[in-house]
Amino acid sequence: MNIIVTAPRGKMGHFITKVAEEREGVTVVGAVAPKGRDYIGKDVGEVALLGKSIGVLVVDDLESIIDKCDCIIDFSTKEFSMEVLDLAIAHKKALVLGTTGFSEEEKKKIEDAGKEIPMLYAANTSKLVNVMNKVLEMVTKAVGEEMDIEILEYHDQLKKDAPSGTSKEMGELIAHTMGKDIKDLAVYGREGHSPREKGSIGYHSIRSGNISSSHTVMFGGIGERLEITHHAYDYECFAIGAVDAALYLKDKGVGNYTIKEVLGL
Repeated sequence: MNIIVTAPRGKMGHFITKVAEEREGVTVVGAVAPKGRDYIGKDVGEVALLGKSIGVLVVDDLESIIDKCDCIIDFSTKEFSMEVLDLAIAHKKALVLGTTGFSEEEKKKIEDAGKEIPMLYAANTSKLVNVMNKVLEMVTKAVGEEMDIEILEYHDQLKKDAPSGTSKEMGELIAHTMGKDIKDLAVYGREGHSPREKGSIGYHSIRSGNISSSHTVMFGGIGERLEITHHAYDYECFAIGAVDAALYLKDKGVGNYTIKEVLGL
């Protein structure tokens, strides 16, 4: 499968390039970055710190190379991702999109793209995070209505959106499992006189150093609590899932696909 990687110097992009270059049956045929980056025109193998050249130069014009690929893998910024989405639709290319922080209007546009191309949007492509989501669903069904539920997420100092897309997805899953809407339950941080509202779901976002990604969901009862936690040591686990997702879309028709389908969950 021929793929194009966006933002190959980014914290996800360089791992995706590495995983794709090492994966049998996958060829990196292009890499694209937003205009003005100082690594445009350089070999993506060097840009992505692979320790070698692979004969593919980074460009700032996706349209000039898009027809070389079967699928684009995009973990960039929401602004750049919208440009990538438009071009993927125009050229009928499969797209794996892992960028987060989109508005409701942008999310609708991503969903609508599945009517025109093979589309897979995932806030988190880690296998174990998605296994964790299955566990959260099970626990919520058993005790969700009885517990005080809090979601804590930890990321590096440069992460732009808060709460993270993964923690939002976890809250939405918990709320949906209880037959409710997260918009009616979510509380984002607390200060001053702020007693807990029964049935609410609290979000807490920590940004520090170069923490890769950690998510904890706490189910608090009287005299006991259950914490379910996932730690990512680096971003390679997400890159593996992203490349798996691209391969899953091979020969797939138009539609919206999920990371759960990719991982057999």
